[in-house]
Amino acid sequence: MTEMEDTHFETADSGASQTFPMQCSALRKNGHVMLKGRPCKIVEMSTSKTGKHGHAKVHMVGIDIFTGKKYEDICPSTHNMDVPNVKREDYQLTDIDDGFLVLMSDNGDLREDLKIPDGELGTQLRSEFDSGKEIVVSICVIDVATEREREREREREREREREREREREIIASVSRSVLIKRIIPSFYFPPSALS
Repeated sequence: MTEMEDTHFETADSGASQTFPMQCSALRKNGHVMLKGRPCKIVEMSTSKTGKHGHAKVHMVGIDIFTGKKYEDICPSTHNMDVPNVKREDYQLTDIDDGFLVLMSDNGDLREDLKIPDGELGTQLRSEFDSGKEIVVSICVIDVATEREREREREREREREREREREREIIASVSRSVLIKRIIPSFYFPPSALS
């Protein structure tokens, strides 16, 4: 199992922004940042000296916390970067039932929706629980929209705009037909009147 790291987590409540801005120079190794639109843990950071034409630059290397893919970025040290809101929740492991962890929070709420991890971590968790050890499980919740979710939201907005445009066209069409019906009767001559 990996070494436990003491990490500072920002918390966010429902309705809060998924990210918050932080000056690039304030970011630290083992912290979190959005690189190429993905939430990453910073594994390397270096700062170049100020050049004759501008700011010091910060070079960051981060590992995507979901996929493990490596991302890099260079940003002026005085510019802001987006940092994902990370919320940490601690639970006591009370049981392992049918491949799922049964977890209890400090206030007594139960959570039974997490599968036991595959591989060495899952095996170690199960063996330590079976031996009677008290285990505290920390869950990190990161609320970020993926590019796919952002694209879906943009598509929903485009569809809403198309619907509003159709409504405007219908209203304009109805207005024209009402106007035509008002004008035509005054100029309408039945065929019998023309013969």
